[in-house]
Amino acid sequence: MVSGQDGDLDQKFWIALGLFAILALLAWFTIGDGTFDVDGRPVQIRFVPLIVIGGLALRTVLARHAERIRRQGEKNSS
Repeated sequence: MVSGQDGDLDQKFWIALGLFAILALLAWFTIGDGTFDVDGRPVQIRFVPLIVIGGLALRTVLARHAERIRRQGEKNSS
């Protein structure tokens, strides 16, 4: 069973990921089809915010896993 604080963190985690997904969809559908060259290859400009949002989502996932590892260490040392 999940304790109160762990449950709150899990709920916040899933809400954050859902908001990242909504933000990514909004960015995809609102940014135009412009392109720019990266290393001689055309890249759609709408991929830039998706990379940033994806990086933030990855950071959120890694922070959640780190917090779980810390809490597991605290439980084992008690």
